[in-house]
Amino acid sequence: MINIAIIEDEKDESDKLASYVRAFSEANGVDFNVKQYANPITFLTNYSGNFDIVFMDIELPDMDGMTAAHKLRAADSDVDIIFVTNMARYAVKGYEVEALDFIVKPVTYLGFGLKLKRALSRRCRRDGTKIVVKTTEGQECVSSSELMYVEILNHNLIYHTVRGNIRSYDQLKRIEDPLLLHGFMRISRCYLVNLRFVRSVRGCDVRVGDDTLQISRQRRSEFMRALADYLGGGAE
Repeated sequence: MINIAIIEDEKDESDKLASYVRAFSEANGVDFNVKQYANPITFLTNYSGNFDIVFMDIELPDMDGMTAAHKLRAADSDVDIIFVTNMARYAVKGYEVEALDFIVKPVTYLGFGLKLKRALSRRCRRDGTKIVVKTTEGQECVSSSELMYVEILNHNLIYHTVRGNIRSYDQLKRIEDPLLLHGFMRISRCYLVNLRFVRSVRGCDVRVGDDTLQISRQRRSEFMRALADYLGGGAE
C-alpha cells in the first residue's frame, strides 16, 4: 500500500488529483491510500512520517507550499515531494528540499500519471520487491534488487541473479508489469533488464553485469530515455 497526501486548498483541484490516483490504481493494479488536506498546517501537525508521496501545491493559505516543504523535509528525509504549481519558476526552488518533480497546472491525467509512475519507480528501487519463482522443485523467492535480468528461452524464463541462475516454468506476463515499477525495462522479445545493473550501452549491445545482451532497434530509444531518467532520478 502506497500512502499519498494531497495538499491543495482548492477542493476541485484536490478532488481531481485524487481521481487521477484512483484511475492510475485501476489501470496499473497499485493500491493507494489517499488523504487530502486543504491546509499545510493541518497536514504538518503531529506528522509522523506516514506518507510515501506528497503532492504539494505551492500557493496555499497560512503557509506557502515551499515553506511547508522545508518543514516536511526536516521531519521526513525519505518522503517524495512533487510540487503542483501555476508558475513553473517556483518549482526551481524545489531543489532546496530535494523535491522529486513538479507539475504545472492545469494538471492532466497523462502528465500526472507520468510523475506518479516515476515516483513509484524510484521508491520501488529503494524498497525492492520479492518475486516468487516457480521451479521444478517448487518455489523460490528472489529479490528484485538481486535480479539482473530475465531471459525468455523456449517459453521458459531464466532469472539471472547475482547468486546464480534460476530456471522457471512460468509466463513473463505474470512478472513483467510489477517489475516495470521496480526499474526494469523490456529491451527485446528475449530480455527484461534491471537498469540497476546496466554497465554500458554501445550501439545495440547492452552490458548487464558480465553479460552482453542485444537490444532491438525499435526499443533502443525508449530504453535510453528510461536509463537516463533512472540515472538522473537518483538511483539507489
